[in-house]
Amino acid sequence: MTQPDALTLKARHREVREGQGADASIRLHRAISWLARSETEGDDLDARFIFQWVALNAAYARELGQEEGERDRFHAFVAKLVRLDASRTLHDALFRQFSGPIRTLVGNKFVFEPFWVAQRTHDSSDRWEESFSKGKKAALGAIAGGDTARLLSIVFDRLYVLRNQLVHGGATWKSQVNREQLRDGTVILGTIVPLVIQLMLDHPGEDFGEVLYPVI
Repeated sequence: MTQPDALTLKARHREVREGQGADASIRLHRAISWLARSETEGDDLDARFIFQWVALNAAYARELGQEEGERDRFHAFVAKLVRLDASRTLHDALFRQFSGPIRTLVGNKFVFEPFWVAQRTHDSSDRWEESFSKGKKAALGAIAGGDTARLLSIVFDRLYVLRNQLVHGGATWKSQVNREQLRDGTVILGTIVPLVIQLMLDHPGEDFGEVLYPVI
């Protein structure tokens, strides 16, 4: 599958939206609009990453169940996408990037939440380092074993930390201290988000749940 841009996805959405339910159509319309916005950013990695994340969030956001957390919801979404991805486009994209931005991101302690927990709690033990090492090995094992859902979950756990740093004011705009993870993050999201939207467009009858904040 060729890497689609927002304009291509918008045209594809026009072709299939009549066969979609209202929730799916709104969900994809919103996701494509934010992806298009992200594509207008040049050197502003902070803005590009945030807009890419909003596009992803628009694609999968739905009402939470009683016992469901944000990560549970995302992992369920990933599992569904992998099931629908018969041609393994997501796996191929991840495999191509593993030696570059994904390996670098997974090996970056500054997007590993236990590292920050250890800093906040003044934990001088090596527990976070042990967990960090296991995470890197798990990512390597997932790519070697073709476990796309597992690898996506590991990658997005790291990206979620970066997202929190930006959205919750834990980073300075255009700061020099987080450029490496932002460069990796925008490359990864810039590859994965369009493919996610493409997969959803290719399965217009699939139920991705009710949208948050429907048009009234």
